[in-house]
Amino acid sequence: MTGTDEIYPEEIRYDRASRALVVLFSDTVEREFTAEYLRVESPSAEVKGHSASQRQWIGGKKNVGITGIEPVGNYAIRILFDDGHDTGIFSWDYLLELDRERDRLWSTYLEKIAERGLTREGR
Repeated sequence: MTGTDEIYPEEIRYDRASRALVVLFSDTVEREFTAEYLRVESPSAEVKGHSASQRQWIGGKKNVGITGIEPVGNYAIRILFDDGHDTGIFSWDYLLELDRERDRLWSTYLEKIAERGLTREGR
Protein backbone atom coordinates (compact mmCIF):
# COMPACT_ATOMS: atom_id res chain seq x y z
CA MET A 1 0.00 0.00 0.00
CA THR A 2 1.27 3.41 -0.88
CA GLY A 3 -0.85 5.54 1.43
CA THR A 4 -3.01 5.37 4.51
CA ASP A 5 -6.09 6.60 2.62
CA GLU A 6 -6.76 2.98 1.67
CA ILE A 7 -6.85 1.87 5.30
CA TYR A 8 -9.96 2.54 7.36
CA PRO A 9 -11.41 1.25 10.65
CA GLU A 10 -13.69 -1.74 10.55
CA GLU A 11 -14.29 -1.74 14.30
CA ILE A 12 -13.72 0.82 17.05
CA ARG A 13 -14.27 0.02 20.70
CA TYR A 14 -13.23 1.38 24.07
CA ASP A 15 -11.89 -1.01 26.69
CA ARG A 16 -12.74 0.68 30.01
CA ALA A 17 -10.60 -1.70 32.07
CA SER A 18 -7.39 -0.83 30.23
CA ARG A 19 -8.53 2.70 29.30
CA ALA A 20 -7.63 1.98 25.68
CA LEU A 21 -9.24 2.65 22.34
CA VAL A 22 -8.97 -0.47 20.19
CA VAL A 23 -9.25 -0.02 16.44
CA LEU A 24 -9.35 -2.86 13.94
CA PHE A 25 -8.29 -1.41 10.60
CA SER A 26 -9.03 -2.80 7.15
CA ASP A 27 -5.41 -3.98 6.88
CA THR A 28 -6.48 -6.55 9.55
CA VAL A 29 -4.17 -4.99 12.14
CA GLU A 30 -5.72 -4.21 15.49
CA ARG A 31 -4.16 -1.11 17.02
CA GLU A 32 -4.56 -0.06 20.64
CA PHE A 33 -4.20 3.50 21.92
CA THR A 34 -4.32 4.40 25.60
CA ALA A 35 -6.66 7.25 26.47
CA GLU A 36 -3.69 9.06 27.98
CA TYR A 37 -1.71 8.85 24.73
CA LEU A 38 -4.67 10.06 22.68
CA ARG A 39 -5.34 12.91 25.11
CA VAL A 40 -1.78 14.25 25.16
CA GLU A 41 -1.47 13.90 21.36
CA SER A 42 -4.91 15.32 20.61
CA PRO A 43 -4.92 17.13 17.25
CA SER A 44 -6.90 19.98 18.84
CA ALA A 45 -5.72 23.58 18.84
CA GLU A 46 -5.67 23.38 22.66
CA VAL A 47 -2.82 20.85 22.48
CA LYS A 48 -1.19 21.31 19.06
CA GLY A 49 -1.73 25.06 18.78
CA HIS A 50 -1.72 26.65 15.36
CA SER A 51 2.00 26.08 14.81
CA ALA A 52 4.79 23.93 16.25
CA SER A 53 5.88 26.77 18.53
CA GLN A 54 2.42 26.85 20.12
CA ARG A 55 2.44 23.15 21.08
CA GLN A 56 1.26 22.63 24.67
CA TRP A 57 2.74 19.92 26.85
CA ILE A 58 0.24 18.79 29.46
CA GLY A 59 0.83 16.48 32.39
CA GLY A 60 -1.51 14.76 34.78
CA LYS A 61 -3.35 12.65 32.22
CA LYS A 62 -2.25 9.17 33.31
CA ASN A 63 -5.71 8.25 34.55
CA VAL A 64 -7.81 10.03 31.95
CA GLY A 65 -10.60 8.02 30.39
CA ILE A 66 -12.88 8.23 27.39
CA THR A 67 -16.57 8.94 27.89
CA GLY A 68 -17.66 8.96 24.27
CA ILE A 69 -16.68 8.44 20.65
CA GLU A 70 -18.56 10.25 17.90
CA PRO A 71 -18.22 9.69 14.15
CA VAL A 72 -17.17 12.66 12.02
CA GLY A 73 -18.23 11.89 8.49
CA ASN A 74 -16.50 8.82 7.06
CA TYR A 75 -13.00 10.01 7.86
CA ALA A 76 -12.63 10.56 11.61
CA ILE A 77 -13.91 10.34 15.17
CA ARG A 78 -14.23 12.92 17.90
CA ILE A 79 -13.17 11.57 21.28
CA LEU A 80 -14.74 12.87 24.47
CA PHE A 81 -12.43 12.56 27.46
CA ASP A 82 -13.52 12.49 31.09
CA ASP A 83 -11.44 15.61 31.85
CA GLY A 84 -13.79 17.60 29.62
CA HIS A 85 -11.57 17.73 26.53
CA ASP A 86 -13.63 17.07 23.41
CA THR A 87 -12.32 19.21 20.55
CA GLY A 88 -9.83 16.95 18.79
CA ILE A 89 -10.86 15.31 15.52
CA PHE A 90 -8.91 12.08 15.05
CA SER A 91 -8.83 11.19 11.36
CA TRP A 92 -7.97 7.66 10.27
CA ASP A 93 -4.67 8.96 8.89
CA TYR A 94 -3.86 10.66 12.18
CA LEU A 95 -4.61 7.48 14.18
CA LEU A 96 -2.33 5.52 11.85
CA GLU A 97 0.37 8.18 12.29
CA LEU A 98 0.00 7.95 16.07
CA ASP A 99 0.51 4.21 15.81
CA ARG A 100 3.47 4.46 13.43
CA GLU A 101 5.21 7.23 15.43
CA ARG A 102 4.24 5.97 18.89
CA ASP A 103 7.75 5.41 20.31
CA ARG A 104 9.10 8.75 19.11
CA LEU A 105 6.03 10.76 20.13
CA TRP A 106 5.79 9.15 23.56
CA SER A 107 9.50 9.65 24.29
CA THR A 108 9.27 13.29 23.24
CA TYR A 109 6.18 13.77 25.39
CA LEU A 110 7.86 12.32 28.49
CA GLU A 111 10.96 14.44 27.89
CA LYS A 112 8.98 17.66 27.39
CA ILE A 113 6.80 17.29 30.46
CA ALA A 114 9.85 16.48 32.59
CA GLU A 115 11.56 19.65 31.29
CA ARG A 116 8.52 21.60 32.51
CA GLY A 117 8.44 19.97 35.93
CA LEU A 118 5.28 18.02 35.08
CA THR A 119 4.52 14.34 35.54
CA ARG A 120 1.99 11.93 34.07
CA GLU A 121 0.23 11.91 37.46
CA GLY A 122 0.04 15.70 37.82
CA ARG A 123 2.18 18.72 38.60
